[in-house]
Amino acid sequence: MYRPLKTLVIIACLIAGVTGHAEILNMPRTGDISDKSFSIPVKGMTMQQVEEQFGHPNQKLPAIGDPPISRWIYDRYTVYFERQYVIHTVAHE
Repeated sequence: MYRPLKTLVIIACLIAGVTGHAEILNMPRTGDISDKSFSIPVKGMTMQQVEEQFGHPNQKLPAIGDPPISRWIYDRYTVYFERQYVIHTVAHE
């Protein structure tokens, strides 16, 4: 009588333990981006808009993870993209 309930509880616990999954992207510490002496790409800009406004980056790193996150490195900052949209810009220290 209690055996089916016990089995069901064990199965539920096992499923709960394996369903959570996330990839972690470690980002460098942010520098002072509040310096108004230079402009930076802002959240929501497309890759095409960034390249048109800020020029070709020094380096384009390929996308990793799910969702795909890629980085473009410029002299003073790094731009992070989720798919083709800017999600964050980090000033170099």
